[in-house]
Amino acid sequence: MTDTIDSRGQSGGVTSKRLGLGLGYFSLALGALEVAAPGRLSRALGIEGKTAKAVIRAFGFREIAAGVALLRGPAVSTNVWNRVIGDVMDTAALAFALPGSRRKPAVAGALGFVGGALALDAYAARRLDRETGRTFAIGDRRR
Repeated sequence: MTDTIDSRGQSGGVTSKRLGLGLGYFSLALGALEVAAPGRLSRALGIEGKTAKAVIRAFGFREIAAGVALLRGPAVSTNVWNRVIGDVMDTAALAFALPGSRRKPAVAGALGFVGGALALDAYAARRLDRETGRTFAIGDRRR
């Protein structure tokens, strides 16, 4: 998917930089929620306990760090790849929590949400790789 350029040189689609900024703001908001209310989130997922709260809070700080990195460098694919790694960690933690949860549909919904975020993050990271030729370069950029 490529952006179209109009007669004024304006991009007709979402630029990778805008996508990176959006992911940065999303990370900040999600991280703030996880840091501020880990108990509520763990209860909503049916995985109450000190360990669950600590993991949710730690993941919140990771999200905030990812958000700050993306706001400082929204067109740097490494920053988006860091989100992909975080999504994989979230998926593993939720999969681990699923059997012991009293609210399995909520955990399954969270897994679906993380899966969507993972797909968007991977798309954005690969798109930035194509544009910049860095990190995981795709194909020959000289064409």
